[in-house]
Formats: sequence, C-alpha cells, structure tokens
Amino acid sequence: MKAADFGYRRPGRLEEALRALAEGEGGAMALAGGQSLMPMMNFRVAAPEVLVDLGGIAELRGIRDAGDRLVIGAMTRWAELMASEVIAAEVPLLARALPEIAHPAIRNRGTIGGSVALADPAAEAPAVLLALEAEVVLQSLAGERRVAAAEFFLGHYDTAREPEELIVALEVPKAGGLRCGFHEIGRRHGDFALAGAALAVAVAEGRMTEARIALFGVADRALRAGAAEAALRGAVVGDGTALDRAVAALGEIDFAGDIHASAEMRRHLAGVALRRAWAEAVQ
Repeated sequence: MKAADFGYRRPGRLEEALRALAEGEGGAMALAGGQSLMPMMNFRVAAPEVLVDLGGIAELRGIRDAGDRLVIGAMTRWAELMASEVIAAEVPLLARALPEIAHPAIRNRGTIGGSVALADPAAEAPAVLLALEAEVVLQSLAGERRVAAAEFFLGHYDTAREPEELIVALEVPKAGGLRCGFHEIGRRHGDFALAGAALAVAVAEGRMTEARIALFGVADRALRAGAAEAALRGAVVGDGTALDRAVAALGEIDFAGDIHASAEMRRHLAGVALRRAWAEAVQ
C-alpha cells in the first residue's frame, strides 16, 4: 500500500516546527527518523494531513553535559549515541541497550526522540529511561515543560505529549556509579522483544542500596517492577535467594498475551531476562 496524500514541511528552526504543528490543529505529525512512522503511513495506520520533517533542525541534535546529567537532543540518531564516549562512560545502561535496537540500517536513521514519542511497548529506550529516572523535555509555542519518564508512558502508543508539543530532549542523570544490566528475548536479534529487562543497581558495603527494574515487551507499556525492586533492595550482592524473590514478585504485573506469546510465557521470559540482567549487573 501507499500513504494517503499529505502536505510536507521541512522547517529549519524549532519555532517554525512548533508553529507548523499548532497550525495543523491536530492533523500535523512530526517526522523524526521515520523508521516506524513511514511504514505506518504506507499501511494507513497513520494518515497525517501534514508531515513536519524535523531533519533540518540542528538544535534538536547532539549530547550536552549539564553537570549531573546529560541532555540528549531528540533528533540524535542511535548510531551517534553508540559512537559516543560520553554515553558509554556516563550512561552505561543506555550504551548497553543500544546494540540491541533493531539493525544497523535502522540505527543509522532512527532517533531516540522518535522512539520515545512512539512509545512502542517492546522498544528499549522507554525502559532504559524508566530505569535511569530520566525526564522528557517537551516544548510548544506556549513554552517548555518536563515530564518524568515514569509519568510519560501512558499505554500502548500513548504518552503524555500533547499534539502541539514536540519532544526536544531527554535529560538523563549520569549513572556511571550504578551497576547496570540489560537483557531482551526475541525470536531473532533485531526483532521486537517478547520480554526484556533493564536493571540499575546501587551498591554500598556489599549490599544493594537501590534497585531499579524496568520491563518492556510484556505489557501495554514499559513499566517499573516495584515489588521486584523491593525484593532486591538491601540484599547482599550475589544473594540468589533475593533474586528468586524478585522474580516471584513479577507476578504483580498484568502481563499481556498475543499471537506471539501468551501472558504466562511472557511472565516466564521476563523472569529469565531479569535473572540475566541481574547477573550482568552484579558480576
């Protein structure tokens, strides 16, 4: 199939893009990397009246050090993040997840802001942002606002972003001191995850003083596993019984079933992913 007819605008400045979205009155959509939106348009799952191409807005790209956090421009491509020494040093969980995202062709064009805006439940970026307690920076003609990742992802392809707003950046706390683990399970490398876990653990005097567990591919959105986190918090590093309790605590989650995997299978795979992410983090 081919996309329905649409108008096209390619602004050179952020203000122009925001004005185009506002003038579209809900019929305009932003184009970031296009790796998901263009296929959706061809299948007519999405049918914008106007497409606002963000590719010419330089101010939406790049990585900036802001003291205790990194500010990642929404139009920064996955390949740029993979090549960044700053990301590898300061946000190792994100660096660990990047090679698992799709395939090189997708990573060369896809952007972190586009993935966050789409909010696919099986995508890696939302889970990483949840585990790192990042913030999404939104902007419209009315001004700027920040939304915690925990409050941004509302459901299946649903976020707290308003139609006239753009994601302009992600503010990610530096996490070089955290022990991180990441694992996802799919039919093939590059496929959407059937289940995945992103884990960030703080350790002091041999104990896990903080544990953040974000799961993806298992429900209608990426989500934190609060009961599993509580099971790990305070435990001695390497305590297998604490990990067993954390895996058992995943039963609090309402796992989704579909043609690819039943809810029970996803629950099992989430436990496997958590165990492997944990092993990676504590070792």
